Amino acid sequence: IIGDDGGAQVTYDGGDTWSTYHNQPTAQFYRVTTDNHFPYRIYAAQQDNSTIRISSRTSSSVINDKHWESTAGGESAHIAIDPNNNEIVYGGSYDGYLTRLDHSTGHRRAVNVWPDNPMGHGAEDFKFRFQWNFPIFFSRHDSKKLYTASNHLHVSTDEGHSWATISPDLTRNDSTKLGSSGGPITKDNTSVEYYCTIFAAQESSITEGLIWVGTDDGLVHLTKDGGENWTDITPRNMPEWMMINCIEPDPHDAATCYIAGTKYKTGDFNPYIYKTTDYGKSWKKITNGIDREHFTRAIRVDLTTPGLLYAGTETGMYYSNNDGEQWHPLQLNLPIVPITDLALKNNNLIAATQGRGLWVLDDLDLIKQSLKSNGNEDILFKPEDVYRMDGRQNKKPKGAGKNHYSGVNTYYYLNDYDSKKDTITISYITTDGDTINSYSTHSKEKTNKLKDLMKGSNLHNWNMRYPNAKKFEGMIFWWGSLSGSKVNPGEYHVSLNINGKTQDKSFSVLKDPRINISDADFVEQTTFINSVNSKVTEAHEAIIEMRKIKAQLKAFQKNHKIEVIDNKISEIDSTLSVIEKELYQTKNKSGQDPLNFPIKLTNKLAHLNSLVQVGDSRPTKQMYAVRDELTGMIDAQLAKYFLIRDEELKVLNNLIRENVEDFIKY
Repeated sequence: IIGDDGGAQVTYDGGDTWSTYHNQPTAQFYRVTTDNHFPYRIYAAQQDNSTIRISSRTSSSVINDKHWESTAGGESAHIAIDPNNNEIVYGGSYDGYLTRLDHSTGHRRAVNVWPDNPMGHGAEDFKFRFQWNFPIFFSRHDSKKLYTASNHLHVSTDEGHSWATISPDLTRNDSTKLGSSGGPITKDNTSVEYYCTIFAAQESSITEGLIWVGTDDGLVHLTKDGGENWTDITPRNMPEWMMINCIEPDPHDAATCYIAGTKYKTGDFNPYIYKTTDYGKSWKKITNGIDREHFTRAIRVDLTTPGLLYAGTETGMYYSNNDGEQWHPLQLNLPIVPITDLALKNNNLIAATQGRGLWVLDDLDLIKQSLKSNGNEDILFKPEDVYRMDGRQNKKPKGAGKNHYSGVNTYYYLNDYDSKKDTITISYITTDGDTINSYSTHSKEKTNKLKDLMKGSNLHNWNMRYPNAKKFEGMIFWWGSLSGSKVNPGEYHVSLNINGKTQDKSFSVLKDPRINISDADFVEQTTFINSVNSKVTEAHEAIIEMRKIKAQLKAFQKNHKIEVIDNKISEIDSTLSVIEKELYQTKNKSGQDPLNFPIKLTNKLAHLNSLVQVGDSRPTKQMYAVRDELTGMIDAQLAKYFLIRDEELKVLNNLIRENVEDFIKY
């Protein structure tokens, strides 16, 4: 067994062959970012392996090899995605190597700021010192401005064809730290060890040209005019030679910024997070509640809630809901692992780890809503708005990544719960007040029964569908769906009823932005599916009734031998059997039997349901034609059944009353 930067591998033949890395979440990532694609993609560089671009969710049940690919840059890269075209990606590497990759063509080119190869040289020999992990980012105000950093800040407005240096040396430029690496026997000059470099930089999302810069030798600088003038704003109470690992301009206040730094390389494992609210004139250390040996690498501010902060440390996650005054663990199911970077996207928190891959925390609104509760009451949380799209979550994905959940996740908190006394009901309702589907702890339908409830936090996942068509015992279909239609895009409500007391929250079902389909087409598709399921349900309920009637007839014949009644029973039983066999193939007893025994009317009609739900689109004219033809044939059989049920059974019951009454003895 070997373990290296890619993971672990096993050989059973003395090293001739080895097992794969692609069955374990062991990637060691440096930085993480996202794009504006739908669904958004995650970009990160992994130690001793490629950079990657991976889908945050898929239309299947897992996220696996086919959902990721290599992207620009090398193992240590910061990655920047062109905001105007997410297929164009810039990525760094050591030696100041910077590449531009067009994913649409596969074309790649080098766009180094200063393409002077530093291999074998100490840092003192070079005009620009690029760190192993040098920053790259696009302006949040001018999508053509691409920034990167050495010991200076540089900007390009022509996709890296030319670069302007817009800062002086913003590091300590200490000559004693710029010599060759390694020795005394052999040196190790790959530029990986270069010091006195810019390690973190970012532009304010509020004010154009307001750029904050931090270095690996412990300095912080600010420009308010895009690099014309710079101010040293290094916190006075911060230990010297701090590596500024992360800089986070506040998205709610231009004067506020946060920095996370580390000194673990000098044996100091304390967390260091600082905040300024006056453009760096003063700083406050904000690490209360973080373990004193959990040094911090990343700090992020929630995009919608001022004062809600997230911190990634050497041994896990923390959050603060009071602007850093107090921190709390946010570990949940995240392994105890170094968090190297954090990103926020669409109300998700993405964590890059050093050894356990990438992790996503969905629906940050749950944290925000829970902060408003005292914890001593029943709570229905507002569900996150969801997209009407394919995909589901395999709970045991083995070597693959766990996919985003499908449907609506309804979280609720029960202050107390007694399964014997309490009745809990969750209903999903249209804005007109019509109940689409309802689930209860006391439901007689298995598919609508709430299970495994407990005191505390609970989750119900709704598949966004109307009720399924009726199924009967032993039914075997070949490619025929009973699934209810998905609800149309729009606003809906969920209600939580606890022993008669109801809470209500609204949420939206959103259209998949990749699909060109009108609201009218959605309505037409839903109406078609509901009409198909309604007729299938009617036919299957008739089959269930017919089987009950036949069972009663058989029981009567067993106990009573009266010729006139027996003849009538045989006549009715035979007719019911013929009707059922036209509606459903009664010879099918296993999944492969339809290969020998042709499917019948309800299976054929349910097949239309399968076809129209292949994707979001209105039904074809041929689907309507086949539906109408099959529906007419089903109606003809149902008419025969209703005649027997409503007329012939009356005749039979009269015969029974006339002939059986005298059999009762006292």
